[in-house]
Amino acid sequence: MGRELRMRGVEIPATIWSANALLVAPEVVESVHLDNIAAGADIITTNTYGVIRRDLAREGVEDQFGQLNVQACQLAHSAREKSGKQVVIAGSLPPLRGSYRPDLVGAVDEIGPLYAEQADILAPLVDLLLCETMSSSTEALAAAAAACKTGKPVWVSWTLHDRSMGILRSGESVSTALQAISHLPVSGYLFNCCPPESISAGMSQLTSSGAKHIGGYANTFIPIAADWTLDGDEETDGLIGVREDLNPEQYARHAADWLSSGATVIGGCCGTSPEHIAMLKTLI
Repeated sequence: MGRELRMRGVEIPATIWSANALLVAPEVVESVHLDNIAAGADIITTNTYGVIRRDLAREGVEDQFGQLNVQACQLAHSAREKSGKQVVIAGSLPPLRGSYRPDLVGAVDEIGPLYAEQADILAPLVDLLLCETMSSSTEALAAAAAACKTGKPVWVSWTLHDRSMGILRSGESVSTALQAISHLPVSGYLFNCCPPESISAGMSQLTSSGAKHIGGYANTFIPIAADWTLDGDEETDGLIGVREDLNPEQYARHAADWLSSGATVIGGCCGTSPEHIAMLKTLI
C-alpha cells in the first residue's frame, strides 16, 4: 500500500508512512484497494500499517489514532461495496518500533497492550486480523496474543532475512517462531516483506505445520541493512530501492514455487502492484 501510494503521487513521509494518505488522500487509498480487487485479489489489507501511536505523536496527530484506524477500515469496506465482490478484509497489525528491527521490538508486556488497543478497534470492522512483517518470535507472540483475544480469525506473517535464506530477521528458525505461538488459535502462517527467494527457502517449514492457511507475499526490495530506519540519516536508511528482476512475470515464477511447496495463499507486499496481483491470479 505505502509504496503504491507513493507511486501515485501521495506524500509518504518518513514518520507515519502510508498513514499520511488517510489524512491527505483517502480517495487514493480506496482506488488502490479497487485496483487490486479488479486485478483479482481475494483479500485486501487495511491501510493501518503506519497507524502507530508513537509515530502519529511525532506528527502531532496521536489524538486521531482511533479515528484513523476506523477510517482505514471504512475505505476498505467502501472499495469492497463499490467492486461488488465478496473480498476478505484483513486488518493490519504492524511492527510498532520499526520494520525489520528485531533488536527494537521490546518485551511482550511492553508492546502487548498497544497491540490489544489496535486489535480491539479493528476487529469489529474486519474479517481477519493480520499480524504482519513480524521480525522475531517475541514480536509475533505479542501481536498474535492480542489479536486472538478478539475472537476474530488471526494470521501471522513473519519477515525473513534478506541474505540468510529461510530464517527470521532475528536469526531465529521458523520452527522456533511457530513454537512460540503454537498455543494460540492462529489459523494462518505466512511470510512477507522479504525476498521471494527467502520465502521459497522457508515455505516447506510452514506447510509442515498443518495450519489451515499457508503462504507468502514478498517485496521487491534490494537487501535491507540490519540497522535500517525509515527516518535515519545513514546512507542505507530511508526509501529502499527496488530490484529490476521482479516484474509481474518474474515475481510470479517465485510464487509458483510457493504453490508447488504447498502454499494456499499468495500475494504481494512492498513494490508489487495490481499488475503483479493480476499475474498471480493466473497461477490459481
